[in-house]
Amino acid sequence: MRIVSLLPSATEILFALGRGDDVVGVTFECDHPSEARSRRIVSTSALPEGLTPGAIDALVRERLARGEDLYHLDRGALASIGPDLIVTQDLCGVCAVDVSEVEDALVHLGCQARVLTLDPMRLDEVIASVGTLGAATGREAAATELVSSLRARLAALAERLDGARSRPVLVLEWTDPPFSAGHWVPDMVAAAGGAEVLGRPGERSEAVTWDRVQASGPEVAIVAPCGFRLDGALRLGQELVGGGALPPGVEVWAVDADAYVVRPGPRVVEGCEMLATVLHPDRCGKPDPARARRVA
Repeated sequence: MRIVSLLPSATEILFALGRGDDVVGVTFECDHPSEARSRRIVSTSALPEGLTPGAIDALVRERLARGEDLYHLDRGALASIGPDLIVTQDLCGVCAVDVSEVEDALVHLGCQARVLTLDPMRLDEVIASVGTLGAATGREAAATELVSSLRARLAALAERLDGARSRPVLVLEWTDPPFSAGHWVPDMVAAAGGAEVLGRPGERSEAVTWDRVQASGPEVAIVAPCGFRLDGALRLGQELVGGGALPPGVEVWAVDADAYVVRPGPRVVEGCEMLATVLHPDRCGKPDPARARRVA
């Protein structure tokens, strides 16, 4: 089976299920596990590198208003690969290649590849998508084992947090403009012993005003912008604290969102465990500074 993965999360799942050797095409963002970086890149970003969050937001809005794509799908690469299965999404046109673009490309190329769309909205659906990919690739047993282990880790986390006070948490998925958390992220906060003050589970992340942020009443703010990794999130968090954008006295943390929060793959469970160390270090141990850092 020749598989093209247009989702970093799907790439992670496929490797975890033992299908890594069958993955022949990936996106420029597929960097985990490290072996994925050696696969042919068939999808790249249309946005230049090095932009600030505000500049990225403005450019995204401008391109969407003109009906332009945010990602370049290399049709020539698809044609030469000749995939049997393409894994994509229909969840967010800002996050990855949209399924409609993939289907148009296949029609244009006359390719008969199966297209599998993954669109999890809740934490449980993220875990269930492992089973979906397992069924599509003949790795049902491996998928069942992985799903069971992920659910067992969440159950163990719930046991450690039993009786702990739920702390009010604000997760910022973007900082200019501020975006509340959506999709599975509020579920992750709940699993970590917190309660999201603005984000709604199973709903899309949305732009909010700084007045709403100030009035939301969090004890802890998590800066988790997609694409900025930990060092970038830390820098953006420092800018927010220095500019007085966040409520006074709030505890501010920066996290590696790409690794543990925004990609709906197996590592979101690790993300829940990481958030629990931020919110309840007395029960879950101190945060690993390679994953989360306190913003001074």
